[in-house]
Amino acid sequence: MKRVLWILGGTILIAAAIALWTASRPVSWSEQEIAALRSLWIGSLPPLPPDPSNAYADNPQAAAFGQALFFDTRFSANGKVACATCHLPDKLFNDGLPLAQGVGTTTRRTMTIIGAAYSPWLFWDGRKDSLWAQALGPMESPVEHGGTRTQYAHLIDEQYRAQYEAVFGDLPDLSDQTRFPRAAGPVDDPEARAAWEAMTLADREIATRIYVNMGKAIAAYERLIAPGPSRFDQYVAALLENDREAMQSALTKDEVAGLRLFIGRADCIKCHNGPLFTNNEFHNTGVPAADGLPADDGRASGVDQVIQDEFNCLSQWSDAGETGCADLRFVVSTGEQLAGAFKPPTLRNVAESAPYMHAGQFSTLAEVLQHYNHPPFAPLGRSELEPLGLTAAELAQLESFLRALSGPLNTPAELLASPQP
Repeated sequence: MKRVLWILGGTILIAAAIALWTASRPVSWSEQEIAALRSLWIGSLPPLPPDPSNAYADNPQAAAFGQALFFDTRFSANGKVACATCHLPDKLFNDGLPLAQGVGTTTRRTMTIIGAAYSPWLFWDGRKDSLWAQALGPMESPVEHGGTRTQYAHLIDEQYRAQYEAVFGDLPDLSDQTRFPRAAGPVDDPEARAAWEAMTLADREIATRIYVNMGKAIAAYERLIAPGPSRFDQYVAALLENDREAMQSALTKDEVAGLRLFIGRADCIKCHNGPLFTNNEFHNTGVPAADGLPADDGRASGVDQVIQDEFNCLSQWSDAGETGCADLRFVVSTGEQLAGAFKPPTLRNVAESAPYMHAGQFSTLAEVLQHYNHPPFAPLGRSELEPLGLTAAELAQLESFLRALSGPLNTPAELLASPQP
């Protein structure tokens, strides 16, 4: 009897040890899955791509000048709106609002500029094809900054002449306000537009060149705003080093299960791929229109706007030759797939980036995941989504993984605040 009990006791101990080892050991990944994880890892993020349309893109003096402009509220109609009004560093260069608020209210949510320099298209609909062109759009928007080109040119002359000339060379004499009115530009305001049209073509080009250079300086600054590693990145680094202890420390069991869903059955990686978790393309995911707003046709209008844009890569204001503008020259400009399609935002720091979608339609990650799990009919065009059939437990695991994508910025602290005058 004692021998039987001893054998049974030993068997139980062995079974318990196996169960404990099985529960604690890191999940195994196939070679194909490891390749997918490596592709998402921040260690796979390549160096910043050059911007042939901006000769000052990597000029440190231009970036310092752009940083000053980014935080200066004087560059607005009411003296209260700066780029940093919607792109707040302490909110990961977002604003936490469903719709961006400038001098008025826009019809879309603010997109972060973290890692934006890697994208060939800017804004939710890709209506701009460079960071500098993107920076200029809000400046003349009647609901964002709401100002005018000559207003900004005079501010540069009066407040930033030395910084401007250190980067871009001599600033023209703007003192004759019969030639350069205080408020003139190709904007919606009738008086400002009339004043602009009364200017000579040569003087309009002088004001526009100053305006363009502002955008190129702001872009040089924005190129420095980069993401840092998250716990997910720590996990992948440990996996590639076969450091099982570090893998267990980086992600929980539920987070790993969510990661497996992300690259597997949930198929999130279809659109949210690469180290920035976005393919920078355009997809219709059937997101409903925001309350009080009409259905948004997204890329269908955005592609027309970028082709016609005064400041696109092929414009006279671009520093690129025609061969440097392949994205624009070969852009897909027609097709039903463009209707209601939007650019997938980066998922890095997504847990801190609520609300979600192009007009803040969803308040929580749980709502977003429910939308993807049970997609409705698209308000415009045809949704790419198919029902996922995930259980409540699997949705919770997927959300857990998304929260593991939070991490610090890989940007010096002195660049995250308004510089001292």
